[in-house]
Amino acid sequence: MPFFHCDPLGVVWHGRYLEYLDVARTAMLAPLGLDGEELVATGHRMFITDVRCRHVSPLRYRDRVRTTAWLREWEQRLYVAYDVHNLTAGRQAARAHTVLVVTDAQGALLFDVPAVLRARLGA
Repeated sequence: MPFFHCDPLGVVWHGRYLEYLDVARTAMLAPLGLDGEELVATGHRMFITDVRCRHVSPLRYRDRVRTTAWLREWEQRLYVAYDVHNLTAGRQAARAHTVLVVTDAQGALLFDVPAVLRARLGA
């Protein structure tokens, strides 16, 4: 971990974990055309409505980390689960999830993930 991610004690600040989740989620969704301009072109938007992160062991300065994301639900919302793994220490640093809802271009909440998005998910 870079020094600027750490607090004065050399421990990664807890707010940085949300950035790690975002990077992993984007890496998972972008190749499916569900990120940025590709998503907007479908006439839909996605917004995070819930984030939970359980810190198991701290990440520290110079630790190497791998964050893995996978979908657990995609019918009415996208439920993305995560594992933040400290490669240096060889143990889990955190587990987390985010819940994303889908709206139309005007911001109206959709109660089911539209077929065009589910098709891109391979569902």
